[in-house]
Amino acid sequence: MLLGHVRRTPALIIANPKAGTDSFRLVPELIDRCARFLPGVEVHRTTGPGDATAVARAAASRSGAHDRPGLIFAVGGDGTVREVVEGLAAAGPADPAERPALMVVPAGTGNSNYLAQWGDLPWRDALDALAGTVGGPEPEIRMLDLCRLTETGALVLLGACSGLIAQALVFARDIPLTGRPRYRAALAQAAAVFRPYLGRVEVDGAVVHEGPTVLANIGGGRYRGGQYQVLPHSFLDDGLLDVCVIGAETDPQDVPELTRDGGHLDRPGVVYARGRRITVSDIGGEPMWFEHDGELLPREHPAVTLEIMPGVLPTVCRGDRPVG
Repeated sequence: MLLGHVRRTPALIIANPKAGTDSFRLVPELIDRCARFLPGVEVHRTTGPGDATAVARAAASRSGAHDRPGLIFAVGGDGTVREVVEGLAAAGPADPAERPALMVVPAGTGNSNYLAQWGDLPWRDALDALAGTVGGPEPEIRMLDLCRLTETGALVLLGACSGLIAQALVFARDIPLTGRPRYRAALAQAAAVFRPYLGRVEVDGAVVHEGPTVLANIGGGRYRGGQYQVLPHSFLDDGLLDVCVIGAETDPQDVPELTRDGGHLDRPGVVYARGRRITVSDIGGEPMWFEHDGELLPREHPAVTLEIMPGVLPTVCRGDRPVG
């Protein structure tokens, strides 16, 4: 997929009107801006869970190249983006490069996907870059990696984590906040009572960690919750999964502050590795706390495995910086 092709074909906007606070207001502006440089724009406002996936799948599966949108905008938070990506990955041309390209317009709370692809550039400037405005950053279509959870077949976009980050999602249910403040409060509450579990992490069959474990984060994106840089060396298009394991040498209550800028990597008991297949286990005999993309997995699995899906998602990104 080339930028020239994207600019010559109609686009589809998939917008979640319930995401964050901005989605409803920015869609008319996005339509107006797209009409200035694209030959046509369709709009679909989602009606409930799974709708974005179904619409993206149907659009990517249109038989004729001229009927298929060259670009799909995902307008919403990270949950909306994940649904759109699931649809794109499930259907469409056999060659991933022929699928519609994804462009994220952040309108949610964490917005970690947009952060990975465009950094702190405002979305209007990113759209101007796509339109070819002189003086802005050059956009580029990157073929991003995804991964799959083998136990369930679920697609993983941003990342997955055992232990502390997974348990924080339980606390988040009862916190009367939204967005990043809610995530911060939940992580702090979980850390105050967290007890490390006996864990093992294997990368391509080799054990890289075994012992008391605070968390094992796999990805994917460098950031979780739009603010915690757990995987500071991760790239989304290198064909590898990154994993960071924080052992019990680190107090769980120190994890939020340490991971804001990657300061956790120099701590004793922290392991950072890369590979194509990563298995995380609770070897203490308990079902493991585990989440992916902010969704808790039922506590039915003593071990989970993630496998890389390299270069399957064409995505419009900022061209002068790594994606991660």
